[in-house]
Order: sequence, then structure tokens, then C-alpha cells
Amino acid sequence: MRLRRRTDPDVGDVIDSDTWLVVGLGNPGPTYAGHRHNVGYLVVDELARRMGGSLRAHKSGRAQVLEGRLAPPGAPAPKVVLGRARGYMNESGGGVSTLTKFYDVVPDHLVVVHDELDLAFDTMRVKLGGGDNGHNGLRSLRASLGTGDFYRVRVGVGRPPGRQDPADFVLSSYSSAERKVLPLQVDTAADAVECLIEHGLAETQQRFNS
Repeated sequence: MRLRRRTDPDVGDVIDSDTWLVVGLGNPGPTYAGHRHNVGYLVVDELARRMGGSLRAHKSGRAQVLEGRLAPPGAPAPKVVLGRARGYMNESGGGVSTLTKFYDVVPDHLVVVHDELDLAFDTMRVKLGGGDNGHNGLRSLRASLGTGDFYRVRVGVGRPPGRQDPADFVLSSYSSAERKVLPLQVDTAADAVECLIEHGLAETQQRFNS
């Protein structure tokens, strides 16, 4: 478990702060719930289930959050805030930026879970930083945070068949065959988030980068 240190502006003392923010990207509302673009929401929902709670509106009105720890009761673990912006995918940055400021989370303690066209379905990669690769949610986060140097859990959805527009593809539902596998993919991505927070990037990549 890694701790970062900062100076409390009120008292001038150097204190440890190990709060992590885990954000799932997606679009709100039942219309989008089953879409490939919303797999980040599904992973955060699984993490919330493991915490024993559900996300509720943040006082800012710009996001939903759940605070807790991803560890058995009594076990040492950093504080984790699960979150998702309340706006649409291309507006995600504002809500996430609000949460990073409210919880005093710096980029190296921010984990963003999102769909990835360039990875085959049922594969995933975990990395730190990188480009947006045409992903509107990542682009919005970079613009609002002023950096792209946060962790990404990239959940593969694959490329569209034939000449289907990628934007239409991610805003469509999983196939019946994919829906049978999806719960396992979501569970594995949630495991990767837990591993990243507890053991760091190198071990997580070794275990989960398929």
C-alpha cells in the first residue's frame, strides 16, 4: 500500500493521505445502461457491491459517490471513493475534477475504468497515462484535470464489424454471446482495480494485462 504526503494548509503539518478515487466512465440513464460504452459503470457497480453499498449523489450535484475500503472488515486498507460523473461521457471531466478537489486526490491516486475499442472483447490492460485514442471521456478528463497522467483500466470491447461506425458500435448493446461472458470480464476488471490500489502497477500489469 502506497501513501503520499502533503502539507495541511490549515495547520502546516505534513500528513499522510492515501485516498484513492476510482471512476467509471459511461452515460447516465437506462437508455445507455447495457451499452459497451458503459462498462466502466458496471465495474464501479461491482466494486460498490464488494464495499456493501451503492453510489449516492455527491453534495456538488455533479457526481455520484460511495466511500469505503476495498478490504475485509478490520484489514488495513486505504480509503477508496468510487465515483461517476452525472453528465454524459463527453462531459465527464467536470464531475471528476470536482471529486479530485473535494477529496484531495492527485492524478497518481486516480483510477479511470473505461471501454477500449483497440482491445478485443474479454481482454484488458492497465496502464498509467497515455493518449485519449479518440475516447471522448478521456479527452474530457484531460481537459478538466490538465493532465492525462492517471491510471487507466482499459476494458476491451473490440472493433465494430464491417463498416459500422465506432461511435455507433460503443453506443450499442453487447451481443447475446458477449453478455454471457461480461460478468466475468467485469469481475476481473474489479479485481485489477483492487490489485492496483493494494500492490501497484507492475504487479497488476503482470497479473491482468492479457
